[in-house]
Amino acid sequence: MVVGGGEIAARKIDLLLRAGAAVRIVAQSLSSELEHRLQQSQVSWLAKQFEPQQLDDVFLVIAATDDAALNAEVFEQANRRQLLANVVDDQPKCSFIFPSIVDRSPIVVAISSSGTAPVLARMLREKLETLLPTSLGKMAEIAGSFRDRVKQRFSSMTARRRFWEQTFDGRFASLVTAGQIPEAEQVLQQQLDNPESISRNGEVTLVGAGPGDAGLLTLRGLQVMQQADVVLYDHLVSDEILDLVRRDADRICVGKRAGSHSVVQEETNRMLVELAQQGKKVVRLKGGDPFIFGRGGEELQAVSAAGIPFQVVPGVTAAAGATAYAGIPLTHRDYAQCVMFITGHSRPDGNGMQWETLAKGNQTLAIYMGTVKAAEISQQLIAHGRAASTPVAVIGRGTRVDQQVLTGTLDNLELLAQQAPTPALLVIGEVVALHDKLAWFGHQPQTDDAVRPSVVNLA
Repeated sequence: MVVGGGEIAARKIDLLLRAGAAVRIVAQSLSSELEHRLQQSQVSWLAKQFEPQQLDDVFLVIAATDDAALNAEVFEQANRRQLLANVVDDQPKCSFIFPSIVDRSPIVVAISSSGTAPVLARMLREKLETLLPTSLGKMAEIAGSFRDRVKQRFSSMTARRRFWEQTFDGRFASLVTAGQIPEAEQVLQQQLDNPESISRNGEVTLVGAGPGDAGLLTLRGLQVMQQADVVLYDHLVSDEILDLVRRDADRICVGKRAGSHSVVQEETNRMLVELAQQGKKVVRLKGGDPFIFGRGGEELQAVSAAGIPFQVVPGVTAAAGATAYAGIPLTHRDYAQCVMFITGHSRPDGNGMQWETLAKGNQTLAIYMGTVKAAEISQQLIAHGRAASTPVAVIGRGTRVDQQVLTGTLDNLELLAQQAPTPALLVIGEVVALHDKLAWFGHQPQTDDAVRPSVVNLA
């Protein structure tokens, strides 16, 4: 029974319903949320006034009103009947405490400070939430359905423990995480029938690290990085994100810089395959999103050809992250009805730029790796009809604490690109004009007025 019908009572009732409780409410009135639950027959409204006899067939009672005398009476009457009782935010009047819960049912983690520091317990729960994948519950559910079979297959507790350790740390777990439940159950059955068949191969997970700010790393990306045996990373991955890698994991830099390729692509592909074949969990950590100008597809082609299992964790691409932190919306009803992601660093034998298409108005161009060719980009766009006065921005080290945003017009794009720190993103389009009003992060940008005098001086 819950005495009280406000927001706090509603939160407690939500937890009770998740646990399968039949909830009765005693309250003068109900919040809109509880009214909805009542209409859905999820709860029953027992009475408006509390009476002690209402507790006669109750297992647990919660008092969640702003009437201290009523709360005290509920607690006293519950104690007389030896019932579990909780008066919200009144520790002495609690015979049990609500813990902070990480719910991955049937896996449940409860954190309690015995009522002394509930906010601290909640903060610890939030940290655990980031480390425990949502697939844990399904993994436990499948394991439970196989438990009797495993007991029949392995007579000793030690053998069963080793089997489950290998299972929860192997291909079965990866398949559950990927949502491939029938395949996961098939692998589990194969391993049970023939434990020697448990693959000694590792796997490769391609992870997008985002544009720089560690806060933009996805929850799944963090979980995978915490489980990695070895991480192959690029120069674009920030130190803050690398600090989140498991401490005892090997780290190998395979980054590339324009004009200075420290590791050729074929060597990276070879390392991914060889490390996985050694039974290691390999994370390939790439800046931004690995499938947007990140050669992630090429690397996974090599991994797939070698028969290595793999997963992909997408990331926030630079065009989305850097422009958001610069206060530049990529699309806007008044300025741009589409956005194009373009690389300024194409293969020499590849197709050239479609300048006629790129020069059209009412669209935003987000150009990766374009600083070296900024002069050509400016000249070609103007030559094919884009106005020289089109607003542009060069965002250097986007989303990082030292982010710089240089704004101007298309005719001085080259100068802006020369002044911006790398890595840098070029943004061309009328939406850049909104930057002055929407900029919110980091240093205030240098505007067109700040840039033009330097152009005059250079001239």
